[in-house]
Amino acid sequence: MNILVLGGTRFFGQKLVELCLQEGHHVTILTRGQTKHLFGTNIKQLLVDRNDGEALAQALAHTAWDIVYDNICYAPDEAQVMCEVLKGKTKKLVFTSTLSIYEVDGKIKKEEDFDPFHYPIRMGQREDFSYGEGKRLAEAVLFQTATFPVVAVRFPIIMGEHDYTRRLHFHIERILRGQPITVSNIHARMSYMTDKEAAAFLYFAGMYPIEGPYNATANGTISLKELIALIEQASGKQAKISLVGGDQASQSPYNVPAHWYMSNTKATTAGFTFSELHDWLPKLVTTFVKQLQ
Repeated sequence: MNILVLGGTRFFGQKLVELCLQEGHHVTILTRGQTKHLFGTNIKQLLVDRNDGEALAQALAHTAWDIVYDNICYAPDEAQVMCEVLKGKTKKLVFTSTLSIYEVDGKIKKEEDFDPFHYPIRMGQREDFSYGEGKRLAEAVLFQTATFPVVAVRFPIIMGEHDYTRRLHFHIERILRGQPITVSNIHARMSYMTDKEAAAFLYFAGMYPIEGPYNATANGTISLKELIALIEQASGKQAKISLVGGDQASQSPYNVPAHWYMSNTKATTAGFTFSELHDWLPKLVTTFVKQLQ
């Protein structure tokens, strides 16, 4: 297949490109060129800023795609441009969405808990909205105005050895250094998955005849208390936890006031088999601890 990937130079986007190449597809990545890709001559590259609508339209003017993966759309204006420039040019768009579209209210989240097909659209750039609202509106624009099939993949927090956000590293580094970590609810449970599994589900979403929103997450959840216990066990160090106060530097990037996780039943029913969180997370924690000690 002829595949276009926006956001294919790092983390799960890079894993997605690698998977597509392994499966024998023709891959083009669209980037600004600020992050060097590692694929050599195995791919084609379009150098363009996706936020420049005119330049994007020009870059895609004489193209046709079986699948377009958009991993870097964060706002309704960006989604609207994609609807316009890809009209008649792709058989499917797979959009990377997020758990952040769901309210943090302690309830397990299913796809119907956010309905992008009827959500009121407000246009704007990514700086005009919170991360979660920008993604909600992007989904709304895509599902309400696109002339091609769309899948919105709603991911939880994604982990992996090449995670540039270093959110798991944050906890390990502070525990190893004896620095405090501030959380508001250490018992709140969350969803996670690996970058490799995220790439595998994106590939599945593109190749299989599915449309609409899909939650994608590893089976199982874990609380911050349990995650910290894994780090303590692997490092032999005891964490310093603060439930109140603390400066900005000590705030856990996994800090949420209530349970925040989602069901993957719809995706499982569609035919995808997810990993078990507790099979790989302890191993990943141990790997990071060894690297950082």
